Amino acid sequence: MKASLKPLSGFTKSIKTAINAMPKVELHVHLDTCLSFSYVKQAIPTLTFNEFKQGFIAPTRCEDLGDFLRCIEPQLNILQTKSAIVLAVDDLFEQFKMDNVIYAEIRFAPLLHTQQGLSSREVVDITLDAINSAVKKYEIEAGLILCTLRHFTASQSLETAKLVVEYQYRGVVALDLAADEARFSLGNHEMAFKYVREHGGNVIAHAGEALGYESVIETLDILKVSRIGHGVRSIENSNTIKKLKALNVLLEVCPSCNLVCNVFDSIENHPINELKKQGVKLNINTDARTVANVTLNKEYQLLHDIFGWGTADFTECNINALQASFIEEEKKALLIKKVLNQ
Repeated sequence: MKASLKPLSGFTKSIKTAINAMPKVELHVHLDTCLSFSYVKQAIPTLTFNEFKQGFIAPTRCEDLGDFLRCIEPQLNILQTKSAIVLAVDDLFEQFKMDNVIYAEIRFAPLLHTQQGLSSREVVDITLDAINSAVKKYEIEAGLILCTLRHFTASQSLETAKLVVEYQYRGVVALDLAADEARFSLGNHEMAFKYVREHGGNVIAHAGEALGYESVIETLDILKVSRIGHGVRSIENSNTIKKLKALNVLLEVCPSCNLVCNVFDSIENHPINELKKQGVKLNINTDARTVANVTLNKEYQLLHDIFGWGTADFTECNINALQASFIEEEKKALLIKKVLNQ
């Protein structure tokens, strides 16, 4: 039987109202997958909403992760100038505000934004300045994660790692490994992750999405990460579950995006509820708001409707997220109080 969602204090009108009012934490969201229609319309004034849906939103069911990743290209093509990146950051923070997000860690691969003459260092500078402005404007705390990609060369990966270390006290909070784990190994990225770890930086990585639980084990053993992006196929192996718990590793779970990427055939068959029952720490994220056509409020509503998650479940996920986040301890404590007090 599904548990009822207990409304938050002061919010008794409806379940939807209670969910929308909850303070939320998002740790897994890619800047270059979240451009709203209003933003893209500024870049392409002649664009219709139907054209936006066809060109920027993935089909309800992609063939696989590789098929899904091809849907990101139109947004990347836009995000090649200073003004485009600045406006994209503001656009994303506006979406955060609508979801009542109080803390976010935004990620992207700076090397993908150099097609029109910006250097990777300039891209990071521009993005950090934009995030700092948005933090003040929207009163939402945030950090920036730099991604290297599975198909990058070892030198490209190390270049990204060096940017993480260079900016680690100026707003960049971690190195991430993203993209198609099914087609590319970890080999080109071991040196980059070792470099960041040796310089006191944080490392996380995508795993256990396009590949099974073996990908999670390999990523934990070789890259020595503190969080796993997705990691949902850990459910396939009890020893993987035990390892995640023993290492206190958080899974950044993105249910709707997993469905669009054809990792699972339905939300009913998604393992998020079972992972939580087995004691794996996790939180809820959108991953790719535009490409997957999702918001954080929608994700919460979905988990309530299908698995009966209530206020206590969502609060637990947000506390887990903050404890595993890379924000400084003083701000972390304040945000935890905000989530608990609601």
